[in-house]
Amino acid sequence: MRNLVLFIATSLDGYIATKDESLDWLFKVEGEGDNGYAKFYETVDTVLIGKKTYDWIMKHETGEFPYKNKECYVFTRSPIEDNENVRFINDDITSFTNELKNQEGKNIWIVGGGELLQSFIKEKLVDEIILTIAPTVIGNGIPLFKEGDYQLDLTLKGTKNYNQFIELHYGVNN
Repeated sequence: MRNLVLFIATSLDGYIATKDESLDWLFKVEGEGDNGYAKFYETVDTVLIGKKTYDWIMKHETGEFPYKNKECYVFTRSPIEDNENVRFINDDITSFTNELKNQEGKNIWIVGGGELLQSFIKEKLVDEIILTIAPTVIGNGIPLFKEGDYQLDLTLKGTKNYNQFIELHYGVNN
């Protein structure tokens, strides 16, 4: 079975973006190379994105679609035509994701956002969390983990240092 992996950066106080969806705080931190992104990116062949995150990427990304060489699925509640880069999914998240996990291939990356992640957590679909923490406190914003009735028990698989960033790699005990 393939693993469903969350690979994401967060502020020290647990936010993935400011209230106005800015990531400026993240890019002010001095990292090392690409902070492990390229190495991680090689371990996945499928990308899952929520519609809000997809819209943010399309608005802020200049040039080519960033996940062009991967199978890319965007979860949405609206019927939207697929395009050359993504397939829009409004099926049941659990059955669709389990179908993907049972196919041959590399890991599956949860790019974001918070609502999609919460659905995956509630349904116990997440297998690994690779969390890169920036030494920044932003006070409020979009939280990595939304408040809810769930609990995740994790096992630390490793840590890495990328200059000012710390990466924590956890396995999820389902």
